[in-house]
Amino acid sequence: MMTHAVIGHSVKRTDLLDKVTGNARYVADMPFPGLLFGKMKRCNLAHAKIHRIDTSRALALPGVKAVLTHENVPRVLHAGSPHPRSASVTCDQYILDDKVRYWGEGVAAVAAISEEIAERAVELIEVEYETLPAVFTTEDAERSDAPRIHDREPGGNLVLPPVIIKRGDVEAGFAEADFILEGIYEGGRPTPAYMEPNVCTTSWDGNGNLTVWISTQTAFMVRGIMAEVLGLPLHKVRVLVDHMGGGFGAKQDLFQQEFLCALLARETRRPVRMEYTREETFLGGRTRHPAKIWLKQGFRNDGTITARQAKVVFNSGAYGSHGPGVTNVGTAAMVSLYRCDNVLLEGRCVYTNSPIAGAFRGYGVVQTYYALDVQMDEAAEHLGLDPAGLKLKNAVREGDIAPSNHPLIGHGLEACIEKGMELVDWPALRRRPRDTNGPIRTGWGLGCEMHGSSAYPGIKEQGNAIIKMNEDGTVVLLTGAAGLGTGAHTALAQIVAEELTLPFEAVAVVHGDTDVVPWDIGAFASHTTYMVGKAAQMAAGEIKRQLFDRAAKLMECEPEALTLTAGVIAVRDRDGPTLTVREAVMPRKGIPAAQLVGTATYHPTKSYSFAAHFVEVAVDTETGFITVQQVLPVHDVGKVIHPVAAAGQIEGGIQQGIGHTLYEDYQIDMRTGRSLNANFVDYKMPLAMDMPPIHTVILEAAPDPGGPFGAKGVGEDPIVAIGPAIANAVFDAIGVRFRHYPIKPEQVLQALAEKAAKEGATP
Repeated sequence: MMTHAVIGHSVKRTDLLDKVTGNARYVADMPFPGLLFGKMKRCNLAHAKIHRIDTSRALALPGVKAVLTHENVPRVLHAGSPHPRSASVTCDQYILDDKVRYWGEGVAAVAAISEEIAERAVELIEVEYETLPAVFTTEDAERSDAPRIHDREPGGNLVLPPVIIKRGDVEAGFAEADFILEGIYEGGRPTPAYMEPNVCTTSWDGNGNLTVWISTQTAFMVRGIMAEVLGLPLHKVRVLVDHMGGGFGAKQDLFQQEFLCALLARETRRPVRMEYTREETFLGGRTRHPAKIWLKQGFRNDGTITARQAKVVFNSGAYGSHGPGVTNVGTAAMVSLYRCDNVLLEGRCVYTNSPIAGAFRGYGVVQTYYALDVQMDEAAEHLGLDPAGLKLKNAVREGDIAPSNHPLIGHGLEACIEKGMELVDWPALRRRPRDTNGPIRTGWGLGCEMHGSSAYPGIKEQGNAIIKMNEDGTVVLLTGAAGLGTGAHTALAQIVAEELTLPFEAVAVVHGDTDVVPWDIGAFASHTTYMVGKAAQMAAGEIKRQLFDRAAKLMECEPEALTLTAGVIAVRDRDGPTLTVREAVMPRKGIPAAQLVGTATYHPTKSYSFAAHFVEVAVDTETGFITVQQVLPVHDVGKVIHPVAAAGQIEGGIQQGIGHTLYEDYQIDMRTGRSLNANFVDYKMPLAMDMPPIHTVILEAAPDPGGPFGAKGVGEDPIVAIGPAIANAVFDAIGVRFRHYPIKPEQVLQALAEKAAKEGATP
C-alpha cells in the first residue's frame, strides 16, 4: 500500500498537554461574574397529571432569583433531540409539561446564588398530582386497554408505525430449509455513564443575544432547536463547545436543563449554570433501548441461510428521542452481516413510563446483532458445524446489498474472521481437551459486526471544512466537528497535513464556536473522520489548487505541470527552480501575502466497517461469575489515520461492551417506576482492574473511496461484536446458552442447576 508521511502515524494529539496538565477547561470549570446556579425539581411518580404547583415558599427563600414551572415557560413541542427533522426523531416534548411520564422527570427549576440555596428552594416547591396508571413493559404498553402516555392518534403507545423490511420470499425460503431455528433474545438497559455530567451555562447580552456553553455532540443542532423553541433567529444564538468528557451518542439530545437554564438567565439577567449530579445523569439522561427480539432462520445442512424473519420491539421509555432512528437502523441491520436472500423484518418502538432511551453507541444494532450472532452459533451447534466456519461461509462480501441499499465495498468481514482464526489458531482451540477438574471452565467465542460510517439514508448529512493558509505556509482548519475525547481534531489535522504535504505541526484546528466555524451536523454515526475528514481533504485540495495557480505564474508554467512534495512545489519532469509553500504564498518581504482560503462540502452516502472479536472467558461454576480472560478484536477500518487513537476506540468500546454483557443494567421498580441504582455505587461497570488483555488488530482490508485516503469509521464498531462473542464463549465453556444481556452470576448458577437436573447430575 502507499506509504504516507502523516496519516497512519500516531502523532501527538492536539489536546494532549491541556488534558494531561489539567489546564483543559470544561463547562463546569468556567468562572462567570455574578453566576447563578440552577436546579431542577423532579417528580416521584411514573405517570401523573399536575393539578397545582406552589412556588411561593421557594421564591421567598433569600438568595432565590427565579422559579420556572410549566405555567411560565414557552409551550413549544420539540423533539428532545436537536437533529434536523428526519426519520430519526419524534416531536413529543415540551420544556415543562402539566403531565409527567416517568419517575424523575423535571417539573420545575430554580436559580439561586448558591447550589445549596437552589437545592433548598427545590425542596420548598409543592406539587399536587393526580396519579395515572403506568406501564413499564412494552407488552403492557401495547395492550388495547393500556393508558395512553402521549395524546397521539393513531397508534396507541407506538412511537412510530411499525417498520417493515422485506427482501425476496421468506415463506419460500423456509420451505427450502433443512433446519429451522427460532428464539427470543433480550437486551437490558445500560446507560452511557460518561465521565462529565450534563452541564450548560447560559448568558444574555443587552441586545438579546444568547450564548450557551455546553457539553454536546451537536453544537449547531443545539443552536437550531434553542432558537426554534425560544423564538429567536439563528444569529442571536451562539453555542460554544470546547473539551468534552464523553458522550457516546447520548449527548445529541437536550435534557430540559438547556432550555430552563436559558430562561432562568433571561429572567434574572445574570449567567446561570445547570450541572446535573451523577444521579440526575441517570434520571434525566438517556439509556440504550431495552429490546426483545424474536428471530427465526432457515438453514440448509451445509449452513447456507435460506430465510430470516424477525420481530424487534424497542422500549423507548417516556419519550421518543431517537426511537424512530434506532428502530429503523436496528431493524434494517438484520438484512445483513450474514447473507440471506429471503428476509422479512418488523420493528416496533413503544412508549412506556420508563427512563428515556436515546442515541447510544451502536445505535440499535447492538441489540439486533446480538440476537443474530448468537443464533448463528446456535445453528452451528445444531448442524454440527464450526461456528466460525458457518459465519465465514455466510459473511457478507463485496457487491452484497447493505442495509442502506448500497453495494458493499470489499471483503472486510471475511478478512476479519480469517485473520482472527489464524491468530488464535481457531481449529486448535476447537480440538482442545476440556478441563473438568475444579470449578473453573474456560471457553472461546466469536462475535461479528458491521457498522455504517454516516447516518445515511435516515439523515442526509454533510461535512464542511474551511482552511486558511497563513503567510508562512502554515494552515488553520476551521471545523464544526465536536471532540468527544476521541482525538477527532488530531485526525482531521493529519488529513489536511497529508493532503498539503506539510508537517503535522503546521496545521492548527479551530473548533467549537458556532459564530466562527462552518456548520456541522454533529459528532455521531462514526462519521467524523469519514465525512468531515473528507471535507477537510477536499478543502486542502482547493488550497493546493490555488497554490499551483499562484506558483505557476512565478515559475512560468502551467498549473497542471506542478507537483507538491514535502511542502515544496516543483515542475514535473523538469530540473530547475522550486518553491516552498511559504515562498509561493509570500514571494518576497513587503509583498502582501496571498489570500488562500479553501472551502468544501461533502455529502456522503454510506460506508461500512467490519469486525470479528475472538474472546476467551472463564466461568466459575460455584459462584456463577464470568471473567473475560482475553480479547482479540480484528477490525477493518479502511485506512487507519491515527493508529493509537483507533486502538483506543476499539479498547474503550470493548470495555463498554463487557459491561453491558455482564454487569450494566439501569433498573427500575416495576411497580412504581422508581430508579433503583441511579449512581456509580449500585450501577456496576468494569473498571481498569477488571479489563482483560486486548490484542488489537487493525486491518486495511477494504478502503472506501468515499473516505479520506480510504478511511472509514471505527467509533461504534467495537461495542457491537464483543457482546455476542462473550455469550458464545460462555456456551463453549459450560454448555449453557444465554439469549440475553447482561448475563448475571445468579442466572449462570440457575442455568447450571437446570442443566444438571435435566442431565441427572450435580453441577
